[in-house]
Amino acid sequence: MIEHIQSAPPIWKYPSFQPSQKVAIFVPCYMDQFYPHAAQSMVEILERLGIFPDFPPEQTCCGQPAFNSGYWDEARRVVRVFAHTFENYDWIICPSGSCTAMCRVFFSLLFPDNSAITDVGKRVVEFTEFLVNVLGVTDLGARFPRKVTLHIGCHGRRELGIVDQPVKLLQNVCDLEYCPLPEMEDCCGFGGTFSVKFPNISLDMGRRKCENIAASGAEVIASIDSSCLMHIGGILQLDAQKKRIRPLHIAEILNCR
Repeated sequence: MIEHIQSAPPIWKYPSFQPSQKVAIFVPCYMDQFYPHAAQSMVEILERLGIFPDFPPEQTCCGQPAFNSGYWDEARRVVRVFAHTFENYDWIICPSGSCTAMCRVFFSLLFPDNSAITDVGKRVVEFTEFLVNVLGVTDLGARFPRKVTLHIGCHGRRELGIVDQPVKLLQNVCDLEYCPLPEMEDCCGFGGTFSVKFPNISLDMGRRKCENIAASGAEVIASIDSSCLMHIGGILQLDAQKKRIRPLHIAEILNCR
């Protein structure tokens, strides 16, 4: 059965997808630098579904690090570049709940009187919600014979209402055994700049998350956010008993044949 854990309702009414519409992908900076294979898996899945997205080379950051650190003027400069880069696209698909939330929810705080910029932000959609809520796809014909548990980051859960979408996708993967994660709704402790400002608290939260991951019996911890997986994976590697657990972005699992 799918876990139904209380979360914020989606704040965005999903429009219908039309094949004639222009689609782009936004790849977060850390993923571009450290986890490009996850973004590549997303693109390969989209192409199998008949969607061939553009990757505008001018794209940079969504502005979240500066925004979360209180540097709103600096964040505005980054967001202006984002809006200019993606202004001609109907859909902007992102393999990150955190960055999607920044665009769709928080651009309006930075630019409350600029509908052109906030409208671009509202076109950003997280990968799994695009598959499930927009395309109506829950089975991608993937096969992954492993025990898998799932972590959903705070932005995806609380700002976008993403919970059931990635679970449905994983439960339709052939030979995959889905292992519910105890205290699934708890933060992993990363929080971007939070982990830099409060490293001890961040590590304590991460260790608790890793204890629950191990308790689930899973061999793989999946997430819609590579940023959370980076934090979780680093903590798992410090424990001889837990380092066998492999962190994977959900797109990498859904792309296995």
